[in-house]
Amino acid sequence: MKRRTSITGASILMAGLLLAALAAAGDAPVPAAPALPATAAEPPAKPLPTPEGTTLTKPGQVAPAFTVPTLDGKGFTLADHKGKVVLVNWFATWCGPCKSEMPPLKSRIWDVYGTNPGFVMVSISRGEDAAKVEPFAKERGLPWTIGLDADKAAFGLYAAAYIPRNYVIGRDGRILYQSEGFTEAEFAKMIAVLKKELAAR
Repeated sequence: MKRRTSITGASILMAGLLLAALAAAGDAPVPAAPALPATAAEPPAKPLPTPEGTTLTKPGQVAPAFTVPTLDGKGFTLADHKGKVVLVNWFATWCGPCKSEMPPLKSRIWDVYGTNPGFVMVSISRGEDAAKVEPFAKERGLPWTIGLDADKAAFGLYAAAYIPRNYVIGRDGRILYQSEGFTEAEFAKMIAVLKKELAAR
């Protein structure tokens, strides 16, 4: 019984000392724990780039030089057509707006200006090979030059993303007009630029 009593006494003594120490430290500042968010939210998603933000060219500058293979096997080199008005159209067979744009490209541009010796038109498929593009061109009866930019190297000189894209390049090799997407308003602007430039000579 004596031994049990002394252990209990020691325990009471230790508890008392601990309470005294805690009481003495009661005025000491205690560092606050960092606040935790109520929920573990994911970091905000990076906003998608705009078409304007992915455009690498601007009207007035010399159009970047490029060469691409073509469905007819002749190849297309932009520099070979200096002194003419050139319409460069980038598209892809899977692109909805590109498909919608093809009929007016044919009826409102090629059928009107295609026989003009001062005019050149090329549509270049971005990121696709001949096996994909040839059936597309045949199905739609596209009579103008169809280029292939399978590795996107030529397109990458003009933009980082977004198709369709159109560029009207003047006789001096400078960009007169550029657009991304397909809207009636933009298409009408492009026709106006072509008409004015081709009528100038």
